[in-house]
Amino acid sequence: MKVASGSSAAADAEGAVGEAYDRVLSGLGRAPDLLLVGATSRYDATRIVAALAARAPGVPVHGSSSCLGVMSDDGFVSDWGAGLAMLGLSDPDGAYGVGAVPIGDDPRAAAVAAARQALERAGRPGEVPGLVLLAAQPGHEERLLEGLEGWFGPNVVIAGGSSADEMTAANSYQLANDAALRDSVVVTALFPSGEVMSSFHSGYEPSGHRGVVTKACGRTILEIDGRPCGDVYDDWADGVFTHWVKEGGPLALMRVTLHPFGRVVGNAGGAPYYVLSHAQGVTPGKGVTFLTEFAEGDVVELLRGTRDGLAMRAGRVIQSALETASASIDEVAGALVVYCAGCMLTMYDRMPEIAASVRAALGGRPFLGVFSFGEQGCFVGGENRHGNLMICATLFGA
Repeated sequence: MKVASGSSAAADAEGAVGEAYDRVLSGLGRAPDLLLVGATSRYDATRIVAALAARAPGVPVHGSSSCLGVMSDDGFVSDWGAGLAMLGLSDPDGAYGVGAVPIGDDPRAAAVAAARQALERAGRPGEVPGLVLLAAQPGHEERLLEGLEGWFGPNVVIAGGSSADEMTAANSYQLANDAALRDSVVVTALFPSGEVMSSFHSGYEPSGHRGVVTKACGRTILEIDGRPCGDVYDDWADGVFTHWVKEGGPLALMRVTLHPFGRVVGNAGGAPYYVLSHAQGVTPGKGVTFLTEFAEGDVVELLRGTRDGLAMRAGRVIQSALETASASIDEVAGALVVYCAGCMLTMYDRMPEIAASVRAALGGRPFLGVFSFGEQGCFVGGENRHGNLMICATLFGA
């Protein structure tokens, strides 16, 4: 496999696509067999796909909007909200297919329908891919994963990110082949000729505070250990959220980013690994809303992060993927990195440093980084999960 990237902060979609794709084409020496695309919501998605169809006709495209910018081996690309990057995979011995459908009122069925399309377009119906990529409108990620695992089986590796814009996801979009979509799920089936290595990490430390969810409704925790969740959250975080618990409403982004809830998913080498949940706001009854679902009986913990820790973890996730696969960087052709938009916004002033750390960890190899409103990945124990404030790194073998 050969991989090449390209990026642009051109003001118009046609210029950005042209500049980035020319770089990909130059790096590969031929049209890619799969094109992964991330772009900010400043660009008109219909113009992106039209420009791609003109420049790369017939090339399968998997893409999504990204919050405020993108990353690549060129660095952090964000010019007043404009930024587009793409990663081209050249793999004549592999097979790739992209499917997409509206999520509608049955997310599980939508995921299965998109997966069927992807397999048919890859020419591999009925087979289990080496990797499944997911991009979707935020809000139904758990159901989408259930649909994909129900269709492919529990051993499939899933990686992806929920579409993002600058604020509420109202302007986010998905890209699939020659279509610009909203409120949809995009599923890409990859049957690469080389190995795929994936790592899903949080990079936060447990605080020692934990409790049991005793009342919950979907993505809102109402009570922990019989107490209002807002009061418990504020106590665990040493009064960081007192004002918001009293007044209600949205929580302060940076404080939430450094104080997420976590749930243990598994254990590796004697250490637990967590999936994180990003709090959004406090309800009038002191419940706390999140970007993931909870159920009564869930054990939740307060985890803590620091800005320095967030700056260092991106490169570490690359190394973790290599260690899990017992591989060296010489066996890597390129990478896709899905990075939480909340972490990016908290670390905005240090994003050039973070992009450089990913580039260094990859030894200068091409990569695409997108900033999502939810991350999906596969842990070392094989568990596919949806979380927040996470990083999912997928490395493509040479």
